[in-house]
Amino acid sequence: MSDQLSNAQPQFLTVGEGEAAREIAMLVRPAQAGNGAPALVWLSGYRSDMSGTKAVELDGLAAELGLACIRLDYSGHGLSGGSFGDGTISRWLEEALAVIRHVAPERVILVGSSMGGWIALRLAQELVRQGGPKLAGMVLIAPAPDFTSELIEPNLKAKERKSLAERGYFEERSQYSPEPSIYTRALIEDGRKNRVLDGIIETGCPVHILQGMKDADVPHAHAMKLVEHLPADDVVLTFVRDGDHRLSRPGDIALLLSAVKGIIRSSTNRQMPACMAEADKFA
Repeated sequence: MSDQLSNAQPQFLTVGEGEAAREIAMLVRPAQAGNGAPALVWLSGYRSDMSGTKAVELDGLAAELGLACIRLDYSGHGLSGGSFGDGTISRWLEEALAVIRHVAPERVILVGSSMGGWIALRLAQELVRQGGPKLAGMVLIAPAPDFTSELIEPNLKAKERKSLAERGYFEERSQYSPEPSIYTRALIEDGRKNRVLDGIIETGCPVHILQGMKDADVPHAHAMKLVEHLPADDVVLTFVRDGDHRLSRPGDIALLLSAVKGIIRSSTNRQMPACMAEADKFA
């Protein structure tokens, strides 16, 4: 599917105040009149944006089913303002929460890829703590909760630790971009404050995790560890035996869209009987 499905121009929302203010770009597809299904919310990974393949395909599914779809670029990403080097989990979480509150759907399904899975899990906690739209479900693609403390810090080399101490960041060659990936001391320190794998995570909704078994960035054991921290939720974990971190091949996309449809059906079935008639269109 192509982004031409939506001719919507990006909207911008100012998040933060004073020197911390930044313009956050978002693409919002409204639901068709009378469609009471949850809005889909796309949460990108580290250095990814809302124009990526999976994000566009999700928006295409929303168009097909008449659903609302919300996409955003974190600060320092895509069309949004702000410096990438200032980015932290807390900062990007604040932006995602602000966009959701601005659009104000009644119910949401969070679809998070890689770091976006971490943001989704933190959003679930904040929506319960602060109030907001009801969380109807989550689909997490190669989720990377706590990646700074679980996957980066334990594997830091001496020269990377030295760079963090002296320069405040270190660089790592990226297989996805000619530009190196940059990890800042602020990101790592803030990551410790946003850990979710140090206790039970209660989302109160069904969760479907898609994980490639040939993922070189987030090992599939990490997804299994996440499941252990979701004992109270209805969790489905789907392994893709030959899948990499991106899970962007046509077959992977089909799995993603099928998982989202399954969550939509589940959320519809949990509503009042008057809504039951909507379920057939998601079959």
